[in-house]
Amino acid sequence: MLKLGLPALLALLAASSPRIIPGAERMDLYLSLLQGKRVAVFANQTAMVGHTHLVDTLLKSGVKVVRIFSPEHGFRGNADAGEKVGSSRDSLTGIEVVSLYGTHLMPTAADLEGIDVLVFDIQDVGVRFYTYISSLQYCLEAAGEYHKPVVLLDRPNPNGFYVDGPILDTAFRSFVGMQPIPVVYGMTLGEYAHMLLGEGWAKFASECKLTVIPCAGYTHRSRYVLPVRPSPNLPDMQSIYLYPSLCWFEGTSISLGRGTNKPFQCFGSPAFPPTGFTFTPRSMPGAKTPPLMDKVCNGYDLSTIRPEAKLQLKWLLEAYRLYPDKGTFFNTSFNRLAGGETLASQIKSGLSEEAIRASWGPGLKAFRAIRAKYLLYPD
Repeated sequence: MLKLGLPALLALLAASSPRIIPGAERMDLYLSLLQGKRVAVFANQTAMVGHTHLVDTLLKSGVKVVRIFSPEHGFRGNADAGEKVGSSRDSLTGIEVVSLYGTHLMPTAADLEGIDVLVFDIQDVGVRFYTYISSLQYCLEAAGEYHKPVVLLDRPNPNGFYVDGPILDTAFRSFVGMQPIPVVYGMTLGEYAHMLLGEGWAKFASECKLTVIPCAGYTHRSRYVLPVRPSPNLPDMQSIYLYPSLCWFEGTSISLGRGTNKPFQCFGSPAFPPTGFTFTPRSMPGAKTPPLMDKVCNGYDLSTIRPEAKLQLKWLLEAYRLYPDKGTFFNTSFNRLAGGETLASQIKSGLSEEAIRASWGPGLKAFRAIRAKYLLYPD
């Protein structure tokens, strides 16, 4: 029997599936909403219309783009996670770029002055702690408060084929988790935006006029291969599929491969016993000061495994078992990523993966009932 590696398997699935058309490419559905208007665009390097960036496409179509808002990693997508990105001008178009990251998360009245409509177009990966959904909420709230219509150009969710993980305890709200949703929520940004407004989770929800331009050919069973990396440390589909399960390590003393050629595809520590695999994080673009920089880490290479359609806890549990100083394993950001104190407590208590997963059941059932109200695509 022929066995395919993951890259070949993804290519085969993509080739055999009907073409998925992102909302940005369906210009006949939204160009009329922008013509004659002064437009602000929230986007990064993923906002492509074919091989051309959305901003360039709109300008060529006669749309007056007067301002760009950028998220974490910046408009061109080359900043480190958490790196301060200042406002500037786009070098290619000369348009003002306002960074909505760091201490300036929500568009202000001054940011939206002279704007008639806000276009939101960015590639999400469908994971609660990936901050683009937080930026989306702040944009919707500002649009509602200052009465600016929003046109959201929807894109497929590469992790949209399952729902899993603990529900966030709203006492632990932060920019890496603002709403009571699981780690993997199985919705596109268009669906998620409707949920934010429909459930009243976003401020000024009743005042926000939202138009979602849907994808064509997409279902929640689709395996969509991203044409552009969504951020510097998610370079390929393997890292995107493993991201929900490995990002836990951001809240520990363990490296998850930042500063290597396998970010979010390996994990390890100098404190681990020999495992037969080592890596050494180095300073590089997108990971200027990675955790455990220049230290040889014993660990595990996950770059060739076939990820499952569920959140994996086994790697986190194994890392905790191997780490000699249990008191320093977790850092202060772990509970923000986990969405509460429960997961760390369960791990410290020695609960099995099966027992921890079972504790998520009631919350996931309740969330799925809410989610079902806002789906735009077959589940």
